[in-house]
Amino acid sequence: MVDNFSDRLLAAIRDKGSPVCVGVDPVYERLPDELRSGKDTPAARAEAIREYSCRLLDVIAPIVPAVKPQIAYFEPYRESGIKAYYDVVAHARGLGLVVIGDVKRGDIGPTASAYAAAHLDGPDTPDAVTVNGYFGADGLKPFADNAARGKGLFVLVRTSNPSAAGVQDFSDGSDTPFYEHMARLVARFGQEDALVGQHGYSAVGAVVGATWPDEARRLREVMPQQIFLVPGYGAQGATAKDCAASFKEDGTGAIVNASRSVIFAYREDKYKDLDWLEAVRRAAIAFAEDIRKAVIP
Repeated sequence: MVDNFSDRLLAAIRDKGSPVCVGVDPVYERLPDELRSGKDTPAARAEAIREYSCRLLDVIAPIVPAVKPQIAYFEPYRESGIKAYYDVVAHARGLGLVVIGDVKRGDIGPTASAYAAAHLDGPDTPDAVTVNGYFGADGLKPFADNAARGKGLFVLVRTSNPSAAGVQDFSDGSDTPFYEHMARLVARFGQEDALVGQHGYSAVGAVVGATWPDEARRLREVMPQQIFLVPGYGAQGATAKDCAASFKEDGTGAIVNASRSVIFAYREDKYKDLDWLEAVRRAAIAFAEDIRKAVIP
């Protein structure tokens, strides 16, 4: 029997005691000075972000159940950057972390199949990826086929950025906004028996931003079987209370992401006198505790 992604994620959350995920967004210009010395070439930059990412993973692995490396910060460095991305994925998995590749891929069926193979096939790929569902069911199916074999996906439904409302709030006259239509598609797509784990959650999850708590409550009703990946905490302005809207009453059903507020904590005044890794560690602990208090009964 294939292990369901949702079961593995829930088990990792139970083990660490807080439903949190740290986004690994290694902006080269914001790295500690010690990692930005040497030649300024694509290969040198890729090595710097690889080292930075792996060292911070070592620090946060005992604290958080999952991480979300953003491939966009690796891709500018061409083949060296792509290799660094997969090195980071492998390092995270070696530390026992659940890895969500933030790739936001999506296309028509054949192209989506190639994307799914690139990002989910094989043991050296993430446990799950983020997916753009705008192409509809045929664009989601190749990713869902991988989910039926133990992988997972999180479909963009209600994103955390301010301008999202300009598109996602669009209504066709039925008073049902576009994001809710997308949510219904995700709910239908994720209800197949092969995708649902022992705890009733699907390997097909949804991205629902913490910056829209009222909408999150409604989407929790529309997608009862989906685990929500919840961005927007910290640097984007959402609070732990805002994040709580995405959870069920028993404290399950979502995992909250924080990126800049944790991985660049050493740039904040309250941590400025600490070693950069110690600053990251303390910020990760504070993040995990804040969310735990807000959502765990």
